[in-house]
Amino acid sequence: MDLVRKSLGLGKKPALLLVDMIVGFTSSRCPLGTDCPEVVAANRRLLDRFRRLGLPVVYTTVVYHHDGEARVFRDRIQHLNVLTPDSEWVQVDPRLAPRDDEPVFSKQWASSFHRTGLDGWLREQGVDSLVVTGLTTSGCVRATVVDGLQYDYPVVVPREAVGDRNPDAHRANLFDMHAKYADVLSLSQVLALLPETHKELS
Repeated sequence: MDLVRKSLGLGKKPALLLVDMIVGFTSSRCPLGTDCPEVVAANRRLLDRFRRLGLPVVYTTVVYHHDGEARVFRDRIQHLNVLTPDSEWVQVDPRLAPRDDEPVFSKQWASSFHRTGLDGWLREQGVDSLVVTGLTTSGCVRATVVDGLQYDYPVVVPREAVGDRNPDAHRANLFDMHAKYADVLSLSQVLALLPETHKELS
């Protein structure tokens, strides 16, 4: 039997968190990636809306600077070793390129919060809730969603704006996140939670 749960939606100042929408994950040219134009397009729609409203936007990437970083994770998934600072794979997909005032936090593990300055930056911006998108649903997205809840942010996940190499894992993790950690909604439902214009925010 499913747990009884309450939908929390978004607060007055949500942030859009694009998890690892980097070339290494959005391009099948990289051994870690898969072509996912529909996920990129959904992220683009959210990005445009958040920017138009003047709401915070933040990105993550995965970068390994030396052999000692995330050693066990990299021993298990050895293709992670291509994510070096000078590679194209760690750059945000150019279709979603960040603006100068939109930070990109580098991480070495699955969660966007683990050993990064993300929570501090969100607090500085007065963020009270999160829209989490990105890749992959069963990996870094899920870890970030769980930690988002553990840092006391209501989290919303637009299902079209996240993706996974494995369709079964994608569906199972969306189900599990919705049951316990977040509101998993359609892209249209998430956009409907946001005002159309900046004036509606006040």
